[in-house]
Amino acid sequence: MTIWKQASPTRGPTTIFVNRHSVLTRITHWLNLLCLSLLLMSGLQIFNAHPSLYWGQYGADADPSWFSIGTVQDGDSTRGVLRVGNLSVATTGVLGVSRVGGDVTERGFPSWATIPSYQDLATGRRWHLFFAWLFVINGSIYMLYGVLSGHFRRDLAPRADELSPSHLKEEIADHARLRFPKGEKARHYNVLQKLAYLIVVFILLPLMLATGLTMSPGMDAGFPSLLDFFAGRQSARSIHFICAWSIVFFVVVHVTMVILSGLWNNMRSMITGRYRIENKGGGE
Repeated sequence: MTIWKQASPTRGPTTIFVNRHSVLTRITHWLNLLCLSLLLMSGLQIFNAHPSLYWGQYGADADPSWFSIGTVQDGDSTRGVLRVGNLSVATTGVLGVSRVGGDVTERGFPSWATIPSYQDLATGRRWHLFFAWLFVINGSIYMLYGVLSGHFRRDLAPRADELSPSHLKEEIADHARLRFPKGEKARHYNVLQKLAYLIVVFILLPLMLATGLTMSPGMDAGFPSLLDFFAGRQSARSIHFICAWSIVFFVVVHVTMVILSGLWNNMRSMITGRYRIENKGGGE
């Protein structure tokens, strides 16, 4: 690891810069951000064509859905409603109802959240498939690099002591109190980061890919076992949706932690690779 040291008084803290992220990690990180953003927006466009989710082999208007975004008539007004099972939540002004050209129209997600902004399933699918394959290629390069360089084993694999209940409890408490690692500890990922990254990289993203392929009639014709594995195309669509929003939740938490733990220092490390660390006692 490359280290740059900044001059400081003998007894004062020493500021050093470590090369925290490789060039390939930084490039794939920003490409992932681009792909995930456009995949989400084009995915919402696709979802709007039929804003309901089902379990099992079938899924049609007459079948009971476990999740839906739609509208209900309340006298002369139309209200947006999000339903999960038997729970319904009013979402007027956010989900279910949008204004297009001044007219109220039923629409799962609003136009500003989708690509394209107008309702066009075919165009949304083209955007989604293009960036899905770009994401797969970019992710494959990162995975290959992570294995060959030892990045996964060295930086992401938790040690046995880190997985002990007492250590996990301590890490959760520190995060809840916004106590972030300093000095030598700041060079490495903590166990919560490691577990989160491993879940995303090795569980959520592969599930996204597999369920996305299961929703393709062409793939189902060539690999019908996909439908059996996920108990039908509609179940695959539901799992795809759940994984997508789990990744969105991960990104929101990730960005929040980046901001709270030092926005500029974290951004600099992901742009230039240089991460600033202060060690106490420069004369040691």
